[in-house]
Amino acid sequence: MQDTSAILVCAGNASRMQGQNKILLPLGNTNVAGMSMLAFEKCERIAEIIVVARPCDHDALRETAKKCGITKLKTITSGGDTRQASVMKGLKEVSPETKLVAIHDGARPLVRTSHIEKTIRDAAVFGGATLGVPVKDTIKIVNDNIITDTPYRPSLYITQTPQIFKKEVYMKAVQFAVDHELDFTDDCQLAEAIGCKVYITDGDYTNIKITTPEDIEIAELLLKRLNKEVSEV
Repeated sequence: MQDTSAILVCAGNASRMQGQNKILLPLGNTNVAGMSMLAFEKCERIAEIIVVARPCDHDALRETAKKCGITKLKTITSGGDTRQASVMKGLKEVSPETKLVAIHDGARPLVRTSHIEKTIRDAAVFGGATLGVPVKDTIKIVNDNIITDTPYRPSLYITQTPQIFKKEVYMKAVQFAVDHELDFTDDCQLAEAIGCKVYITDGDYTNIKITTPEDIEIAELLLKRLNKEVSEV
């Protein structure tokens, strides 16, 4: 059953990457975006992949998809001024028969296909689900450099992507945001705004986001470890 459309958000401006285009940085046998596309290509329930990226990156991304043997790539479309606007551009390309929509940061190249599959299953049950991991450190609430509160750590999670929703839930949430002129940096916030209870699907700490230059070095090390695990199975 292929009932899920994946929207890969690759339209960031790389402001923290010292001018480097993070989605096209080499990683493994391809690049960051190629690794992300491959993870969704291998997922049985993914029917199509929609990439949202800057126009200047479209040709490179098409070439990446070709070299990776990506057969599910439907289109590459241009992004908007914000993350939410970029996702909405991708949403316009989703096929009518799609039941669920998976939004993923293209800069999270080490997401496991098995985790994508689990998140899809949970979203189908609860209406929305996101990969996440428990916070390891003690978190403080700070105001003017003074600690004002210490949240209960066992209840704190780091949300990752993909964040997956039933299409009708996500479309309703997007319309709510448009009607009320709201802009969110997290898709779960959209769903939460209309009362959707989003399920946390257990992920792992290797699903990192490439944000700063040192992250690509960390990703290379993690990829070597992941490949070793696979070869030993």
